[in-house]
Amino acid sequence: MHVNDSHDFATRAIHAGQSPDPSTGAIMTPIYQTSTFVQKSPGKIVGEYDYSRAANPTRAALEANLASLEGARHGLCFSSGVAATGAVLHLLSSGDRVLLGDDVYGGTNRLFHRVFAQLGIETTLVDMTDLDAVKRAIDDRVKLIWLETPTNPTLKIADIEAVGGIAKAHGIVLAVDNTFATPYLQNPLALGADIVCHSTTKYIGGHSDSIGGALLTNSDELHQKLKFIQLSEGAVPGIMECFLLLRSTKTLHVRMQRHCENAMAIAEHLDRHPMVERVIYPGLASHPQHELAKKQMPGFGGMITIYLKGGLEESRTMLENTKLFACAESLGGVESLIEHPAIMTHASVPAEHRKVLGIDDNLIRLSVGIESVDDLKADLDHAIAAATRACGSACGCAG
Repeated sequence: MHVNDSHDFATRAIHAGQSPDPSTGAIMTPIYQTSTFVQKSPGKIVGEYDYSRAANPTRAALEANLASLEGARHGLCFSSGVAATGAVLHLLSSGDRVLLGDDVYGGTNRLFHRVFAQLGIETTLVDMTDLDAVKRAIDDRVKLIWLETPTNPTLKIADIEAVGGIAKAHGIVLAVDNTFATPYLQNPLALGADIVCHSTTKYIGGHSDSIGGALLTNSDELHQKLKFIQLSEGAVPGIMECFLLLRSTKTLHVRMQRHCENAMAIAEHLDRHPMVERVIYPGLASHPQHELAKKQMPGFGGMITIYLKGGLEESRTMLENTKLFACAESLGGVESLIEHPAIMTHASVPAEHRKVLGIDDNLIRLSVGIESVDDLKADLDHAIAAATRACGSACGCAG
């Protein structure tokens, strides 16, 4: 099937990188569950495959599909999002510095500060919404800027084009973690990024049944370096995971549409709730970077962060009383999830840094799924009512 960049996202999601199997006509890319490939003669490889760590037809189809969705020339898939992140960090040398967004996934923070710091790579945390702060942090040792937008979990929005301009002026590589937005809502390469990273575990997978990561780039040089790292470290996804992800990208556009619709409705609902102190969602006019989000993203995603009135006890009670929102780490699945970042996903972030970012005991993160939005609202109302009863009059609210 011939698909090119002129085709719409929905068409590329279903067809890019995938053609009917030439031997059988199977419309779905086969699962090439093999570790090795027979050679005609020593060193004479059939096509481009000799060993599945280096390349596999199922993985190649997925890499081509994701590259198309991000508007990239090259795609590489990894065994997890942090494995993809680690591959980028392996581009650096001892003594190099990285500017890291101050509000990122806890596992990313841990990887930079507790793993690659041991290899002599220094990390400086910067609020990427403050362009002057980004400029002030740059010196000759800075070789990489890593940002998430929207951030995890406080959903700050960084101006990718502006940060990209700063990075380019100083010859610095800009990598953007696009996991929360997905290629459907944001294309960082078109805005000046050099590398896009995804935890494909999340929205790209979308069904909470596979772990994976991906890197996309338009740079031939970066692609060759990252491909060498992928081959040498071997942190590649299993072939069944690649097959599941190929199945999932076919519905990415329709899932994201519903995620966005549901999240907007729930954000507005919670914004009116007397027991909710504050709602953070890029689609709300109250969000500090709402106008930038409208400019940079055609939709606002499925992630919501709230501050519940009260403290840890009220938050814990709410999470224990949801029925449809499952209390679990991760995000981006068709089912709704709820979690407590300070205890769960961001527990590895030092307490003093969590406090600076506002990751407090009453902060709760919602991954809004694609269920009936009325059922989801009712589920949250029920859980908040339980938290209200637990709260009593201690926090000064109506409860």
